[in-house]
Amino acid sequence: MKIAIIGGGISAFAAAISAAKNNDVTILEKNSKVLKKLLLTGNGKCNYFNTDQDISHYHTNSDIDIKEIVNSENIDKVKAFWAYLGIVPFIKNGYYYPYSETASSMKEALVFKAKYSGVHIITDCDITNIVKENDKFHITSDNYQDIFDKVIIATGSYAYPITGSTGFGYDVAKSFGHTINNVNPSLVQLVTNLGIEAKWNGVRHHAIITDLNTKKSEEGEIQLTSFGISGICVFNLSRDIAIGLSKSIKESVSINFAPWCNDMIDFLNKRSINFPKRSIMSLCESFINYKLLSAILKFLKISEYTTWNELNTQEQENLAQALTDFQIEIVGTKDYNSSQVCSGGLNLAEINLNTLESKKVPNLYFCGEVLDLDGDCGGYNITIAILTGILAGESC
Repeated sequence: MKIAIIGGGISAFAAAISAAKNNDVTILEKNSKVLKKLLLTGNGKCNYFNTDQDISHYHTNSDIDIKEIVNSENIDKVKAFWAYLGIVPFIKNGYYYPYSETASSMKEALVFKAKYSGVHIITDCDITNIVKENDKFHITSDNYQDIFDKVIIATGSYAYPITGSTGFGYDVAKSFGHTINNVNPSLVQLVTNLGIEAKWNGVRHHAIITDLNTKKSEEGEIQLTSFGISGICVFNLSRDIAIGLSKSIKESVSINFAPWCNDMIDFLNKRSINFPKRSIMSLCESFINYKLLSAILKFLKISEYTTWNELNTQEQENLAQALTDFQIEIVGTKDYNSSQVCSGGLNLAEINLNTLESKKVPNLYFCGEVLDLDGDCGGYNITIAILTGILAGESC
């Protein structure tokens, strides 16, 4: 069989390597180089897998049982694929990286195995049209045309357009009668409008952050920025928040900057006994970042030079709450230029979940980010890319 894979990302290569065992496979990539997004993964270190494979790390908006795709059998295929490529893992707290700690080594392994398997790789090939006539797929671009027996769409989502992602796969899916579930940025920074962002900009602080709508919490380092909040724990909450905002639902989070403290008022009362003349800034400097505390005090309209005992009861309660339950309205997210992935995509109910073949168009397959399937930070989205690429490729 003659198979075209549209896209040159990690899912495309997993599909190509898996399909090449029995077929003539061609990857068609619009960019001058393949695997551009892979090189950005994990700040260039490429966290490609995670020991914790609990199903809660994977998400879809489609009306299907996600375990039909993400299950132990398919996860084992992902592990076997990396071993087949010869990747030696460096495992830190359950997070898998190549031992070289460079994404470029992952790229080299994928390209080598694809070429060794006989896969043709054509770059600078921006596909403009895919039609099916007489059970064959006619594929054209400004500088290319050919006919194929089967097609795998692996074009990504809208995320990181700098890598060439335009949402073209969504357009292809719709042209063949498929439904695209609402697409939103995911694993993305959140935007606030408190008036204190300039003061806390650049602060990194360990905290627990809670989505006040879903009640989901994440603990880790929060990065405070000139536009709002960032960091892995923020990213993992951003999916639901972005969806809520797209539906005009008010979205807010609570941040506990002192998760070690069960009763902040009691703690500060006792601390002020030992240090009665210290200002609030001095009293708290050992456990709250100076810039962050300055920003919080500005928000509360409390002078940095006042002492704890000079505050009235309401001011003490407000400060204690701000340190352990700082409630912030989220007014937006950063756009697709900043989002690592997207939520939403091709409705999974419209494809065979064992093969990823379209139920509407025989011999048309989809894999990777074009699907309505996404994961948390921690290697889960690369796992989705490899897993779905393998399923599509093996089925051809």
